[in-house]
Parts: sequence; C-alpha cells; structure tokens
Amino acid sequence: MAYKYIDLKIENHVATVSMARLDALNALSLDFASEIAQVFRDMADHDGVRCIIFASKARIFCAGLDLKQAASGDHSSAKGILDTIKHSQPLFDCCNAIEECPKPVIAAVHGKCIGGGLDMISACDIRLCTEDAVFCLKEANIGLVADMGVLQRLPMIVGQGFARQMAFTAANYGARDAEKMGLVNEVFADQATLMIGADKLATQIAANAPLALVCTKEVLNFSRYVNVYEGMTLAIQKNATLLFSDDLKEAMIAFLEKRPADFKGK
Repeated sequence: MAYKYIDLKIENHVATVSMARLDALNALSLDFASEIAQVFRDMADHDGVRCIIFASKARIFCAGLDLKQAASGDHSSAKGILDTIKHSQPLFDCCNAIEECPKPVIAAVHGKCIGGGLDMISACDIRLCTEDAVFCLKEANIGLVADMGVLQRLPMIVGQGFARQMAFTAANYGARDAEKMGLVNEVFADQATLMIGADKLATQIAANAPLALVCTKEVLNFSRYVNVYEGMTLAIQKNATLLFSDDLKEAMIAFLEKRPADFKGK
C-alpha cells in the first residue's frame, strides 16, 4: 500500500496513520482527502490491524480546508456550483471513512487542529492531544457553514452548549479547554509523550478480541441514532454470533489457565 501524503506504520496490530502533506500543513485538498479516506478503507480490510492511531507528521495537526483549491471552483452558475459540490465528495468521504472504519481510531493531535481537522477528529473514537494543541471551528469566520460532519458529530462528544460556542465564536480553544469540554480524553506534555501515550492506549485496545471490538464499535455508532432498546437489540444480535467465536473459547481457556488470551479474530 503506497500513499503520497500518508505515512503508514503497522506494528503489533496497531496502525499509525500519519498525515504528511508537510508543505501545506496538512491542508485538505481533494486528492489528500481522498487518500485519507482510502487508507482508512484499507485498514478496515486489514486483518492484522485492530486499532488505529491518526496523527500528523507536519508541524501542526491540520490547517483545515485547502482554501486555494476551494476557491478555484466554478461558482458562476447553478450547474457550476452543483459540480463543485459533487467534486468535493472526497472531503465528506474522509470523515465518513474514519467513522465507518470498524477498527477503533485514536486521534493524536499536536499543534493547531483547524476546521476540517476538527471534522476529522470528531469522526474518531478517542482523542488525545498535546499541551500546545489548539482547536478551532473556523467556518463562521470565513463566511461558511461547516459541512463535513462536525456540526452533527461534535455535539455528541462535547454537548450542544460547547459545540455551539465553538461554532458561533470561531475562536481558538486550547488543550485544557478541550479537556474540560470532553473533546479530548488526555493532554500530554509534547508530541513525543503524546505518541507514547497513544501507542500505549492502542496496544491496550488491540489486546482484546478483534471481532468483539468491531461489533462494539458498530453498536456504539448505531446507538447514537436510535433508542436504548434498538441499540440493545443490535448488541444481542452481535453476541448471538460471537458466542460461536474461537476468541470466546480462547478467553475462557485463558481465564482457567490464568494467562493472557491470544486472540486470532476468528
């Protein structure tokens, strides 16, 4: 798997997906966004991957939308606008692919996380950051409405009050503000300790039964949009299948033998 703007490392069932459009500070162009979507689809199908860390090799996490490219579309007619929206699909796909990836995704954010960067980490399962991290929902400040999913996903993470405050002010919010909101789970001193912390968490997640992780994420995602009983029904259906898994048998044997389970995802 070769990528132009993505640095990919897979080790001990953990994939580290690092954005590396370095000269543009990971600003989201269409081809870059398309590649982000593709790598998450690839990781979804990779049996050796159980958890994913989403990080950045650039000086910051993400500078947001590539405004130069966005401004180059044809806005002179209705057809031109409709074509621009159609051609912008990779921007929406990159966030959706992260959310739809069946493997748990941990965002490891350092430096600025602006606009589309916030859209992407809102689609992740868990978010960690450095002390110098800055989060900004920038669209209102440039005359736009955020349309890559953050207005739908962020309120489920931080609640309506904080989400609306971020959206209406278009202000910068630091790491401790983000921690208070519940946007990030933990704040680290610097990028090095961030990546160590992210890897430790990912390794802990990856030690669990792969099929159970996939089904748990599916139930969690589904349960956001339905009532409690519908969510429970899906969980029960998943368990009806998992009861016949080799991993469940291995968990039972490992418990009796007082050793860590060696799951195979079968």
